[in-house]
Amino acid sequence: MSSSNGYGALPHNSRPSANGDEEQQPLLHGSNNQMSKTTRWRKNMTADVRRDWADLVLLACYIITGLLDSASISTWGSFVSMQTGNTVYFGLGITAPHESTRWIKSGTSLGCFCIGSVFFSALHRVPSPSPKRRWILCTSFTLQMLLIAAAAAIITFGPDAAEGVDPKESIDWPVLAPIALVAFQSCGQAVASRALKYNALTSVVLTSNYCDLFSDAELLALRNPERNRRVGAPTLLLIGAVLGGVLARSSVGAAGVLWIAAVMKLLVVISWLLWPAEKE
Repeated sequence: MSSSNGYGALPHNSRPSANGDEEQQPLLHGSNNQMSKTTRWRKNMTADVRRDWADLVLLACYIITGLLDSASISTWGSFVSMQTGNTVYFGLGITAPHESTRWIKSGTSLGCFCIGSVFFSALHRVPSPSPKRRWILCTSFTLQMLLIAAAAAIITFGPDAAEGVDPKESIDWPVLAPIALVAFQSCGQAVASRALKYNALTSVVLTSNYCDLFSDAELLALRNPERNRRVGAPTLLLIGAVLGGVLARSSVGAAGVLWIAAVMKLLVVISWLLWPAEKE
């Protein structure tokens, strides 16, 4: 004889329906999968990128440097990456400050480059015990991309230069601001080369590169990776300089060159996202 169970009560010998457990399973699996993806993403972003072949990414940055410097020289008469020339221009300006305004733009570029060096070195050094962390490299090059894009936006959407004023002599903010932004980000590539232990691939200087290349005792050896890098660096920068000069003098203009450089920086960010991690 069965006993009454009351409203909603289960029989004494009954068990919860298996369907009830199954109804909860998708939620649990979905939560676990989401946690697993988040964990994998976090682990991937906090891993060190593998140094092997990373020099190819740094060599590609020489093209960007060539684009930016050739467009800057063609348009404003000062460098935004290679600061040796800016130092000379600044020194000449001190001796004859009223002959040209180039020294003001060169000094602006030089000062912002130095400040950027402090910033990007701190970015690689302070938040993490390893400067090769994937998220640090991605963050660094994302900031570089955004700064170039901001400079390009100022040229594209900002006020036009005063009529009859040579852009190479103008020191208005639509000229100085892009120079400052691009110079600030330029040292990010050099700091990244230090983080990856490719100290020769700074992408902002070639004088020492030429010296090391032609003083190499194994210059003509069949297998010489260092020699190959030293040949690739000036070659790629020359390619970028030619392209930047041609585009800056065309309808594309300096703004177009900066937009192209920003896209190339984005490709570098994607490269670091997909780059293999160091083995634990």
